[in-house]
Amino acid sequence: MSFESPVRLWLLVGVVVIAALYLVLQRRRSRYAVRFTNLRLLDRVAPKRPGWRRHVAATLFLAMLALLVVGFARPTDEVRVPRERATVIVAVDVSLSMMATDVAPDRLTSAKSAARDFVEGLPEEFNVGLVGFAGNASVFVAPVTDRTALNNGIERLEEGSAGEQGTAIGEAIYAALGSIQSLDAEAAEEPPPARVVVLSDGANTAGRDPDEASAAATSAGVPVDTIAFGTESGAIEGAGRRMTVPVDGETLEAVAEQTGGTYHQAGSSDELRAVYEDIGSSVGYTTERQDVSARFIGIGLVLALMAAAASMFWFSRIP
Repeated sequence: MSFESPVRLWLLVGVVVIAALYLVLQRRRSRYAVRFTNLRLLDRVAPKRPGWRRHVAATLFLAMLALLVVGFARPTDEVRVPRERATVIVAVDVSLSMMATDVAPDRLTSAKSAARDFVEGLPEEFNVGLVGFAGNASVFVAPVTDRTALNNGIERLEEGSAGEQGTAIGEAIYAALGSIQSLDAEAAEEPPPARVVVLSDGANTAGRDPDEASAAATSAGVPVDTIAFGTESGAIEGAGRRMTVPVDGETLEAVAEQTGGTYHQAGSSDELRAVYEDIGSSVGYTTERQDVSARFIGIGLVLALMAAAASMFWFSRIP
């Protein structure tokens, strides 16, 4: 924390002086009471004092003065604020392998649930879009701030809803970039600050090369965070036989590294939620130095009200 007018902090010396005078006066009152040897008469003219309570209002008042002085010095601090037009695209794999039950009840159902939590945790100002991909990619929801539309789109994600079988990670990235570029009339010339989050359980098996898509994302200044979801023991039933579909995050890790994003592995619903929470804490924010004097002034006013209330309740007067 720093101050735009640090010289004003010298007023705290005045607060310290007032506190010191208060202590001196309290000490003098105590000595005078001791010198007054007629204890019976003293009890009549100076009945029992309220003890510690008489110091509460004074302490609150002094703390209020100190906080107001700090606020008057115009303190500033680094504050995280949502970026204007910030856009996040969530791309979810809906290929057949996402029906593996190594993550209960299955990978896709768990991914949908975690995606809903992720979207709800983002600031309301964020534009959020949804892409589903298998052998190709489809934009289920264009970037919007309407969370109901996002939740409805997530609900529509199901195995095979993105066309033919396969895992087209490159196509998912291209579809996400297209959504970002069509956000509004300004997006073509002034792209919004954006990020793409890709969740899949396997390597790329269809569509354009993920390396090319990563290069396009890098050129557009869009980091791609990737999540490899599933375990080595994943398996599905198909054509009367059991097929193993172990998670393969090699392609996803390469995409994240090339685009400046982050790579994560999640082998359970809880781990996936933790990953989304970690990504959400770093998406679409910028750090700005802002005036935070209102914090100190606000707390100071609360203490002033507390001092007044304590004084009126115990002594029937305002300090």
